[in-house]
This record gives sequence, structure tokens and C-alpha cells, in this order.
Amino acid sequence: MAALATIQDPGTPVGKALAKLDESADADAAKALAAELIAAIKGPDKWPQKTKTLFEAIPYVVERKTDNGLLAALITIGGLADSMGPAAEPFLTSGLPLALNAACHKNGGVREAASSCATSLISLLYPALNFVLPMIFDAMQQEKNWQTRCLAMSLFTVCAEKGKQQLKFCLPQIIPELTPCMTDTKKEVKKAAKAAMSAILTVAGNSDIEPVLEDLVSCIMKPKLVPELMHKLGGVVFVQTIDSAGLAVMVPLLVRGLRESQTAVKRTTAVIIENMSKLVENPIEAAPFLPLLLPALQKAADSVSDPEARAVTDRALKQLTRLQNEIAKVGDVGKTDVALVDGIVREGFKLKKVDGAFQVSLTYLCSILGNMIDCSVRTKETWGSVIPPYVNSFLSNDEITAGVPDIVTKCIELIKSIPEEEEEADDKEILADVEFTLAYGTKILLHNTKLKLKRGNRYGLLGPNDCGKTTLMRSISEGQIEGFPPPTELRTVFVEADILGELSHLTCTDYVLADPRIQSDGITREQVREALMTNHFNEKMLDDGVSTLSGGWRMKLALSRAMLLKADILLMDEPTNHLDVMNVKWVKDYLLSLTHVTCIMVSHDSGLLDDVCSHIIQIENLKLHMHPGNLSAFVLKVPEAKSYFEISASKQKFLFPQPGPLDGVKSKGKALMKMEGVSYMYPINKHYTITGITVQVSLSSRVGCVGPNGAGKSTMIKCLTGEVEPTIGTRWAHPSLRMAYVAQHAFHHIEQHLAKTPNEYIRWRYQNGDDKEAMNKVTLKLTMKKKKMVNTAFEYLWKDENEKQHKEMRKVEKLTMMRRNVKGSKEFEYEVKWVNKNQDDNTFLSFSRLKKQGFEKWMMMVDQKIAARAGMYVRALTTGNVEKHLEDVGLDREYGTHFRMNALSGGQKVKVVIGAAMWNQPHVVILDEPTNYLDRDSLGALANAIIEYEGGVVIITHNDEFCRTICPERWVLEKMGDGIGRLDCQGDPEWMTNALNTKIEFTQAEEMVDAAGNVTKVKQEKKAMSRKEEKAYKKRLQAKIKNNEPLESDEEEYAINNNLKD
Repeated sequence: MAALATIQDPGTPVGKALAKLDESADADAAKALAAELIAAIKGPDKWPQKTKTLFEAIPYVVERKTDNGLLAALITIGGLADSMGPAAEPFLTSGLPLALNAACHKNGGVREAASSCATSLISLLYPALNFVLPMIFDAMQQEKNWQTRCLAMSLFTVCAEKGKQQLKFCLPQIIPELTPCMTDTKKEVKKAAKAAMSAILTVAGNSDIEPVLEDLVSCIMKPKLVPELMHKLGGVVFVQTIDSAGLAVMVPLLVRGLRESQTAVKRTTAVIIENMSKLVENPIEAAPFLPLLLPALQKAADSVSDPEARAVTDRALKQLTRLQNEIAKVGDVGKTDVALVDGIVREGFKLKKVDGAFQVSLTYLCSILGNMIDCSVRTKETWGSVIPPYVNSFLSNDEITAGVPDIVTKCIELIKSIPEEEEEADDKEILADVEFTLAYGTKILLHNTKLKLKRGNRYGLLGPNDCGKTTLMRSISEGQIEGFPPPTELRTVFVEADILGELSHLTCTDYVLADPRIQSDGITREQVREALMTNHFNEKMLDDGVSTLSGGWRMKLALSRAMLLKADILLMDEPTNHLDVMNVKWVKDYLLSLTHVTCIMVSHDSGLLDDVCSHIIQIENLKLHMHPGNLSAFVLKVPEAKSYFEISASKQKFLFPQPGPLDGVKSKGKALMKMEGVSYMYPINKHYTITGITVQVSLSSRVGCVGPNGAGKSTMIKCLTGEVEPTIGTRWAHPSLRMAYVAQHAFHHIEQHLAKTPNEYIRWRYQNGDDKEAMNKVTLKLTMKKKKMVNTAFEYLWKDENEKQHKEMRKVEKLTMMRRNVKGSKEFEYEVKWVNKNQDDNTFLSFSRLKKQGFEKWMMMVDQKIAARAGMYVRALTTGNVEKHLEDVGLDREYGTHFRMNALSGGQKVKVVIGAAMWNQPHVVILDEPTNYLDRDSLGALANAIIEYEGGVVIITHNDEFCRTICPERWVLEKMGDGIGRLDCQGDPEWMTNALNTKIEFTQAEEMVDAAGNVTKVKQEKKAMSRKEEKAYKKRLQAKIKNNEPLESDEEEYAINNNLKD
């Protein structure tokens, strides 16, 4: 009865009701007394008095011992919770343990009242869920009665309906407490826990994980289902921001996945961790989970034996370590000290002494405010609405109005955040200041990132291939960035060298005039021609088709058009691609002259970025990071970016397939391709483009082809590869040569197949055992004169079995794709099928005889098919083999097998083209400007792959560092006074002499893998016998034949070839 002493008058309605709490005769009386007490507390008094009454009365109410007294107390607290609002919350919290513990009461009426009371309380108290969670967790402990535990867990379901946001913030605390209950031995507890878990997971608010929430619950109850769910999650494309709630849901499952014994499950789990960690917007929210994930991931990385899987876990570790480093910048990221908040509130309201009811309300309020700080609530209006209800009973409106703003400001200042990059202080005009997310297909490129652009700045956009550089610039130019100023306010022009196919027939002048923006600006033909001539186009070039331009002149054409458009923002994708040294300087000077135009450029030319850029924008972990200064200044801050300067700093590795042996080629210096006295004139021109070209290529060749734009480098290479036929002179290639050619405009190889994946494209290209690209060359197509020759009958002589000679006029129907060596001759014989003759009448004719009749190109096709099939033998054309091959040239299997080529970046497309060309294990690789679109890491990997490659290499490039790294021999092509390109061959004489004399030591394939994964041993070429050995071998075979003994296959073949058998 101690509490009654504090009530002003026991004769008052409240005091009178309290005095009778333990005296109710039955349940009906208890219910009536509860109604009386509720009415008395809610009575006519104003809130200050009501608060005092609650403060004094509730402790007495919860101390009831008798059954009916307990029933009345539960009904009273539940009724007050239903009707009194936020001001009553601090005083009713003590009723929650009473209700939870009463759930196991022997009296059914009390149990029912306890359930109702607990539901009413949580419906009122959910804004302070963090405050009452310890009470709920205490009731869930295993030593508690099962009814109490079930009621406690059911409150989470109520919160999922009433207070989703508060429940979401508390998921990191709730899930670890609820999980053990799901495997409890008591079926009622297990059922209640499953229902509660299913309910709370729905508030996580992440649409990426929503489809697997039911599976998640099942996995907690049945851990053996974890591997299957991990594989299912491996196919999820994560795009939503990952917050503490999402991590709370996923981390327990991820830890279990890392502990699985199967390497595939560990690898998939690591991939998920890597992808999710990139989407963590606030690293501080990940802080509670890193102590769980990091050790588990480290242990998995140490236990995985597969190198590729270990590399995946290392990448995931790198991402988690990044988060850890970001968190370290903040320091203490634990929960906010409520005492600190209490001091802010007291100072804001100028409180000197607080006790009694005010102290209870103040403690409760500070708990709520501390939780809001931890949840990073920054909206001042929300803060302003939370505080007053809990202090209205103790302070005047003026005091509240005066104190709240200062309290809100200081509390928001306590919110922990990662320090943002410092912004430069200048008075330059801000052209754009946006925050956005950017995706391409199903791939997130940038996530909730900020971009601020100022007039006159020159930004270099850096990042690895596939990170979204070109997509970002294209999205800016097409107005697809949310919040970016529209074209009516800010003109952006995107400059790229690729000419659209539908415009390739236009002249240079008409190409510029075809741009709708040029037309809308009223720019005349004369102005266009004047602008082009200012940029060194001559009169003839103005009226030539854009398809005749070299890569360098195409870039100058695109820049000229951009200059006419007077852009506010110039977006440039590889502006120095295809340009020689002089034109690169011209681009640099032009960009430096733009003081009122903002430039954003993507380039792998470190010299350009160093000489021109005022800022570097780095794309890393789905964010844009702004760094003042040029590339050198950026490298000082980010040393790993050194790979943008030095090819040798590359961390990537490409692997080219090694070529196989060639008939008759014993040294690396023997010519495999050569041209003598070659000149070429394009059909539309009146003068030769190149003249007097004599070169040869062998397995030892490491040739860099250099020269100014328009000198004819690409034309010379097209003659060498057979893409075009020389106007004058001869071209020859070894009959069994396999050659890989990547053209200057590399995308032309794949432009008709953009709807295919890279894997599908390679399998299509080689599906019949030969290279469809090689079969399309001009040099393999018959002229009208040759067609007439091959369709003309010629005299054929042969002898019958009686050695009688016959002759007949015959026509060749086709070559059968069979070819053989003739002993004592350096030329092949080809099997022909005659018109109107049976297959038994097929005959082998010599190369010279068939050439005389016009069949040279037919024989070249046979040679190429046989060469291609020889290269195909070691690897079956399967999805798996092609996938591995593409990975060897730097294209991840995700892009190689699952992305269509129209969704790939420029760098990825170049890798596809290189990979496709290298599939059939060529003896010679010819690359025309391979460095375009490749970042420095990929460039270094390409250089190292070429150095390790055993075949011949010819490269056209303006990248001097790349050329000198791998090419001791140089072909310098320059135009003379008559405008015709002539060649000067240069090189290191000592290296060339050694290379030419190097003996070939090809490693012959020992086994091949077919489409079903079967491994077949490859028959090895036998060592040549000496004369003495061959004589003894022949004698032994003759004896076996005479005695009718069976011969081995090798012996049978030798006997036939040497006429030992009749």
C-alpha cells in the first residue's frame, strides 16, 4: 500500500479504485474495477496532473498478486494504452513485462487479458521499440515458459503491421535473438518463431531479396537447404541499396554459405558478398556485421583450393576491407550514448533539476532520440514532431518552441557519417549538380552517386573497362541522367569516331550537315566546309565519302562537327584514337583553348590526361570520386592508378593459344607471308595510295607499322592479309598458314552479329570447321575472267592399268577439300571432282596445273579450310571451351556467355574481336590499332600476351610505348611529295639476325577435349629415321607382307606410300 501514500487523497476516484484492486470477488468485478480505474485516470484533470497520476499509480498497479487483481491490472494497462496516447508511453512500459509473464497464468481469463494487454502496449510503444526490446528479448529466453515466449514473439508481427520503419531499424538486433527459437524443441515456440520471422522479413524493404524470403526462413530451420538457396541467390542481380536491415537478413545466411564444404557454394557466396557490399550506401550500417563476415570469408579464402574461386573470395575480401577502412575514418560507430542526448535536451530546455514523472519521460524521450540518431534521421520536421508530446506536461509552449530547434540541430550533428570529399572553393559557374543511379541492362554501373560539373573545367573520366564510362557520357548527352539540365538549358555534344552505317555513304560535308542540331542552328554548307578546311581537310576530302577516311580523319571530322555546335559540355570518347603525334598535339591545343566549355573525356592516352585535365573523375565501387589536378596528381593520391601510365604495371593477364607446326617450316625466319613490288589504287581514286611495297612476315616477326594518318598503313595491311587484291605486284602466303586479323575499325567484324552473345558469335563463325571471316576476303572471290577460265574444259591426260595413255576434254566441278604432298616436289596436289564423272574418277592435279587453269583461289580456299581445321583439332567448339578462351583474353564469362554484344562496352567488343580471331590458333596475328578502347591494364595484358606468343605479330599503332615494348622491327610508311605512301623498313639488326635463325620448337598437343568432355590422346609425330634405320624398317615390312602377317596402321601407311604392297 506504499503507493497509496503518494496519492493526494485516497478518497479520490483514483485512490478509491486502487485500494480495491486486490479485493475483486470475481472476474466480472475485476473488469468493472478496471473500467472504473481507467475512467478515473483519464478523468477531467489536465495533462500535467494526469502525468503525475500515471507516474504514481502504474507502479502500484503492476504489483498485483491475486488472480483478479492481476486481471484488473492487465485490463487497466491495456485500456490506458488504447486511449491515452504518446504522453502516457513512458509510464506504461513497465506493464509489458507484467503482461508477458502473465501469458502462462493458470487462469484462462488472465492469459487472454495478458495477450490483449501486450498487443495494446506494443501498438502504443512501437515508436520506442528500441526501448522495450530488452523486455521482449528477456521474455523469449529458453528458461521462460513457452506461452510467454510465444506471446513475446507475436509482438513482432504486430510491429510489422503498425510500425514497419521502427521494426526495420531494429532487425539487426531482432534476427539474432529470434533465430535460435526457430529450431526450439517445443513445437509451439518453433511455430511462433517461424511466423514472427516471416513477418519481420517483409519489412526489410529490399525488392532484390523479397523473392527468396520464404526460402530464407526454410534455410534457418533446415540448414541443408543453404547450398541450393545460395545458388538461387547467385542468379539475382542486386540493384537496391543495401542497408542494415538487408544485411541483417542476409548475413546469417552468407556466413552459413561460407561454412559449407562445397567450393562452388563458397564461391557463389563470395560473389554475392562482393556484389552486395558495393551497394552499401552507408558503410557505418555494415559495421555490426563485419566481425561476422570478415573472419568467415577469410577462412573460406584460405580453405578454397581452386585458384579461380580463391580469386573471387579475395575480391569479396577487398570489398569488405574497403568498407572497414571507410568505417575507420569515423572512429567510434557504436550506439549513441543516451547520457549525451540527455545533456543536449537539458541544455536546450535550460533544465536545472528534473525528477519524478519528468525524469521518467525525459529518459524515455532521450532513448527515442538516441535511436533516431543511430538511424540517421536528418529531417528536422520529423524531429520537431517527436519531442513535444513527451514534454508538454512539464514545459510551457514558449519553452518548447524556444528549445526544440537547438536540440534538433545538435542531435543531427551527432549522426555519424563518412567524411565527404572536400570541394574546391572557387567562383566558377556550376553547370550541373546531380545525384543519380545508372544501369545498363541488368548491370548497375553507378549507384546513388553525385556529379558536380563547373564551366571551363576539363575532366578526365577514369575507371577499368566495363565500369560504365562511355555509358555515362552517352546518358548525359541523351538526357537520361535524372536531374541533369535539359538540352534547352545546357547543350552537350558527344564526340566519337565511329561512323553510323546508315551515314557512311555521305560525303564529309553532307555527314556534318545531316546532324539535326546543325540544321536547327541554321549552319550553312559554306560554314561547314570552312570549318573542315580550318581543321586541315582539303577540297578533295570534303567531297569524298566518310567511308574512305582513316580512323584519325574520322576523329577530326567528329571534332569539327562538335566545334560547329558550340557546346557547353563536350563529351569525348577516346579523342586521340587513330591519331598520329601531330594530330594528338592538335587535339590537346584545341582542348586547352576552351576556357568557357566544360570537357569530359574518356581516354587511355596518359599523355593527354596529364597535359589537358584539370580534374580526374574516378569510377570506383559504383561511385564517382572527384580529384583536383591532372593524372600525375591523381596517381600521387591513388598509387594503384599507376597502371594508367605504365604498361608494365598491368595486373591483368591475357593468354593467347600457341600456333601449331607448319609443313616445311623448320626455322622462325622462313617467310609465311610476303608481298613483292605491291602497289594499290582504290577504285574511286586516280592515284596509287601505296607503291613499291616489299615485305615478308615469319614466325619471328615482331613488326610495328607506324606512320602519319592517311599514309596508307591500313591499306598495306589489307593487301598483306588478302582483304584487298594488289593492283600491281604479288602477294603470297604459306598454304597451311592460319592468320588472325583485327581491322582498324574492329567492330566491323561483329556489326552484323550484335544480337548474338560473344560465345554464340565464335561458335557461329567456326561452326563448319573453317573461319567464315576468312572465306569472305576479296582475294578468295573470282573475277569474271577467272570464272570464265574455271568453267572452260581443258585437255586431261591419263594412263590406264595397261599403261596406255588417254586424253579427254574435261571440266572441273569442284575441289574436294583433299590435298596431298608429292614426294620430291615442293607443291601440293589437290583432288578434283570432274563434271559428269563418278567419284571413283576423282583425280589429284598439281598446284601449277590447276593455277594455269584459273583455280588458284579455289586452292587457296582449300588451303584455308585445311589450315583452320588443323587449328580446331585440339579444342572442340563447345560453349565451355569458348567461354574459357574468352576469359583468356580478359572477357569475363558473365559477358562472354550471357550478354549480347550490343550491350558490351567498346573495350569488351575489342576483346571479343581479338578472342574470335585467335580461336583457331593462328601462326600470324595482324592487329590494326588494337590499343583503341583498351584501358592500360588490358593494354599491358595484351603486350605481355604478344611477348609470350610463339607466332608472328604485325601491329599498326600510334601508341609509341606499346609499339616499342613489343616491336624491335618497324615498318615506317610515309607519303612522299606525290602523295603516295612508300615504305622504309627499320629495326634492331642483331635481334632480327638472331630471330631469323631461331629453330622452331613447337609443343605438339598431347590431348584434345571434345564436346562431351572426353579426353583423346593425340597421336604424336614420329621422329624421322636415318637411312640405315629406314632400310632395316623397309626390309622388316617386306618380310611381314610376304608372310601375310597383319600390319599396324603406321606400317600400312608406310607400305602404301612406298609401293611395298601390290
